[in-house]
Amino acid sequence: MSEPSLRDRIEQYYATVPLVFADAEEFGPLRLFVRKAEGTPYYGGPNHARPTSAGPVTATAADIARVRARQRELGVPESFEWLAEVTPLLRARIEAAGLPVSERPLMTLGPHHPLPPQSLPEGVTIRALAADDPALPAVLAITQLAFAAEGTAVGPAGRAELAVAAEKLAADGTVTTIRPSLRAGHKTLVAAFAPDGAPLAAGHYHPANGITEIGGIGTLPTARRQGLGAAVMAALAAHARDHGVHTIFLAYAEEAVARIYARLGFRLAGTTLLIANQPARGQ
Repeated sequence: MSEPSLRDRIEQYYATVPLVFADAEEFGPLRLFVRKAEGTPYYGGPNHARPTSAGPVTATAADIARVRARQRELGVPESFEWLAEVTPLLRARIEAAGLPVSERPLMTLGPHHPLPPQSLPEGVTIRALAADDPALPAVLAITQLAFAAEGTAVGPAGRAELAVAAEKLAADGTVTTIRPSLRAGHKTLVAAFAPDGAPLAAGHYHPANGITEIGGIGTLPTARRQGLGAAVMAALAAHARDHGVHTIFLAYAEEAVARIYARLGFRLAGTTLLIANQPARGQ
């Protein structure tokens, strides 16, 4: 039996990893993932819908309408996610239903590609976080601030804003919700820290069956342009490899970010992720 292709492995990942955090509801050829608990344990979802299988069978307008009605009932974004080449006819059906579709090119890191060493500012360290790490609220808040000010340019949000955002995430239960995923190994968080222990950049991955997508790479806007995002990405990839992950990929929205990943050895995977009416991946 031949080994599954890269595209097949990515498709398998998108079909299975949400089940760690969500229940599945079937709507004809569409499957809606419904989050088991409040909070944000899985970035970009769940609560999104995707095809139940690859191939020519495409959801009808009625199938899409039923999913959207259920999402409205749940009070979540009307979001769909799929691989363009695997289910090519779905895009027209989604757009005909009035939902915007955006493209997210994919990049992958070869399983034996050496990760180049990354230089860090003096005193900056990188580590994976345990569930009880006191820095967890602030590390989670970095992604929130980074995606609120997209791009790679230095921005005004710094430590004061980070403290406020971290306090909100602790108060609204998000931190508590994520701790079990960290303990179980369903989520890995890696962050770069200043010499005084303040987090500066962070990212995460969710492994499933030896496959993972790395996401949520973000740098505190005031700390950008120091190579911290690239260093965190390299640390995440190395950590994943050390823990049995053989297929590593990511989705990106900006060419400037893609160039950073390319310098680490990531290459275009020839597959495009299409997302309709949902937040950018990583949030």
